[in-house]
Amino acid sequence: MTSLAAYLGLFLVAFGAATVLPFQSEPLLVGLLVSGKFSTAWLLVVATIGNVLGAVFNWVLARFIDRFHDRSWFPVKPSSLNNASGWYRRYGRWSLLLSWMPLFGDALTVLAGVLREPLWSFLLLVTVAKAGRYLVLTAATLGTQSVLGG
Repeated sequence: MTSLAAYLGLFLVAFGAATVLPFQSEPLLVGLLVSGKFSTAWLLVVATIGNVLGAVFNWVLARFIDRFHDRSWFPVKPSSLNNASGWYRRYGRWSLLLSWMPLFGDALTVLAGVLREPLWSFLLLVTVAKAGRYLVLTAATLGTQSVLGG
C-alpha cells in the first residue's frame, strides 16, 4: 500500500465514520500506527481532518434538510426533534465536546446544524473533541512517548 493510498483511505473512512455510514476509523488508524510505516503526526492530522469534515457534512445537511421537517417522509418525528432540541438548548454548544462518541456524537452534529449552531463554534468544539479522541487512541496504541516525539 502506498503512503498516499493509506492516508487517503484513512481520510475517507474517518469522514464516513462521522456520518451515518457504518464506518469505524479507529481500527484502521490503529493498524496504520502499529505498522510503523507512516508518520504518527500525519495519521493524526488526516484522521482528524476527515472526521471533522464528516461532522461538517452532517451540520450542512441538517441545516438544509430541516426545511422538510413537516413532511411525512422526514426521518425524525417532531416529538423526538423537540426533545433533542430541548436537550441541546439546555446543555448548549459545549455538548459538542461529546461529538467523538459513537452514534450519539453524530446525532449531536446533526442537531447542531438543525439548531443553527454557528460554524466557527461548531468547528472549534468538534475539532477539539475529535482530535482529542484520536490523540488518546494513539497514546494508548503507541504509548505517550511515541506520540509526544520522545
